[in-house]
Amino acid sequence: MQKRLTRSEVPVEQTWKIEDLFPTFEAWEAGLAAVETKLATVTAFKGRLGEGAATYLACLEALEALQGEFMRVGSYASLNLSADGTSPANQAAAARVGALMAKFGAATAFVQTESLALPDGTLEGYLASEPKLEPFRRAIQLTLKDKPHVLNPETEVALASLSEVLGAPSLIYNRSKSSDMAFDPITDSKGTQLPMSFAVYEGHYEKSPDPVLRRNAYASFTKGLKAYKNTYAAAWATEVKRNVVMSRLRHYPTTAHFLLHRQEVTLDVYNNLHDIILKELAPHMRRYVELRRKVLGLDRILYCDIEAPLDPDFSPPTTFAEASDIILNGLSVLGKEYTDIIAQGLKNRWIDWADNVGKSTGAFCNSVYGVHPYVLITWTSNMRDALVLSHELGHAGHGVLSQRYQRLVNTRPSMFFVESPSTINELLVGQSILDRSSDQRMRRWVIMQFLATYYHNYVRHLIEGELQRRIYAMAEQGRPITEQVLSKVQGDILAEFWGDVLEIDDGARLTWMRQPHYYMGLYPYSYSAGLTIGTAVSQAIREEGQPAVDRWLKVLKAGGTATPIELAKMAGVDMSKPEPIRKAVAYVGSLIDEVVKSF
Repeated sequence: MQKRLTRSEVPVEQTWKIEDLFPTFEAWEAGLAAVETKLATVTAFKGRLGEGAATYLACLEALEALQGEFMRVGSYASLNLSADGTSPANQAAAARVGALMAKFGAATAFVQTESLALPDGTLEGYLASEPKLEPFRRAIQLTLKDKPHVLNPETEVALASLSEVLGAPSLIYNRSKSSDMAFDPITDSKGTQLPMSFAVYEGHYEKSPDPVLRRNAYASFTKGLKAYKNTYAAAWATEVKRNVVMSRLRHYPTTAHFLLHRQEVTLDVYNNLHDIILKELAPHMRRYVELRRKVLGLDRILYCDIEAPLDPDFSPPTTFAEASDIILNGLSVLGKEYTDIIAQGLKNRWIDWADNVGKSTGAFCNSVYGVHPYVLITWTSNMRDALVLSHELGHAGHGVLSQRYQRLVNTRPSMFFVESPSTINELLVGQSILDRSSDQRMRRWVIMQFLATYYHNYVRHLIEGELQRRIYAMAEQGRPITEQVLSKVQGDILAEFWGDVLEIDDGARLTWMRQPHYYMGLYPYSYSAGLTIGTAVSQAIREEGQPAVDRWLKVLKAGGTATPIELAKMAGVDMSKPEPIRKAVAYVGSLIDEVVKSF
């Protein structure tokens, strides 16, 4: 049986360069201590925000500077933990950051509460009289928007002090998943015994052309999940309860209003994405699954078969170096400044692509202000990896450009918008592969990769979002959230979407256990928003050329200086209306039409 490597055994060139944050652990410890010491640079302004615009500016600048230092300290600990969650040293470092975060939040909570206690019109007056406050205009506007929901200063300090405790459900889930969860080894159709892990299942086995391997892996995966189902249900139920209680404390009509408030989108926009996509995309996706059953010669389709390759003999292998060239070619349409950023990331170890015990599953990008982005992915040597990596590098390119042209306070847009730059890159790179190949089999393969992207963002993640929508409504009615409830509601949603083309078994009903997104507010549905915007913008780039590129680069450089709806409109997409959603769904249907005709 193949052995999974420990973190110390993987080649260093496959890991990210954590030393760019701090050269040594001792340097990190010094940075951690410095942040705590420098809290005084901000707390020195407590009780003084009414002195005038100059004092208010000095306070905001001190807070911004300290947030930048804390970002580096926190990222160092979280990245090391993502690389190896089994390490006691990494666990301890993350706990120390969590403790400091609580202290940081409690010490600086006065900035918001004291700002909102100033007489009406004071902050507006400060903005009018002090030009240097202009970069903070949007932050101040967001603070004013929070006014109806901010509690008294003592309560806000108490809540900030409890941040480590209130974030415990996420910590428990991720720690258990990376450090404790184990799976039985499996065998493939040749009888070869193979190791099983969460990351390898989702990154490789779930997409394997070998039905014996795929279903054996699914059985092992389901068995492993079942061992933790009550613990994970308790963790998520606590997260749900926390948000329900917090929404009521802060006087929001519903938990959805509370969680959407910082995203700066309305309930209508949120509901449009769920209602339109889940209803109108379902018939297209059912046709695609039924095609898979026929082509693969299966008597029934299980949840583990949804991503099985339709053309298993055609799976282009790709090395990391080859994928780097594919990505750079695909993104060249965005110009030299952008591709130079991506090239730096590919060459200078911004990316951790090793597979090792304890590594976090999935893929992500963390853009650290003043340093560079860090991307995590597990490489499986398939061209699909090139598209996944281009997705994460979309976050990286956005992060670098927003930080290059904006101050820290304005670099990050709403959660609603963050998946747009990443999905656009996937579509651009895929289209580039199509343009450079005349092979019809390759064309079909690329289109199926597009459909995999739409499946993940329009189906899998949106079904996660639909589960949130229903579970939060139930919790608001006082219904207990248990494993049985989660599994039943999950099964109901899957059955409604897939109809009778998919067998809803125990493994399917346990998919609520697979994602950390549930601990990140209403994050899952935002993938559908990002892909809707990405579809429209990538098509505009193809049809219009440079004018569309220029609009998009302007949006990337704008960072978080506008609402997500405004940013989308800058790129030519009106997300306040259903038309872009319906157009994207119709595009998915056209892709499925082409694949169906090709078999």
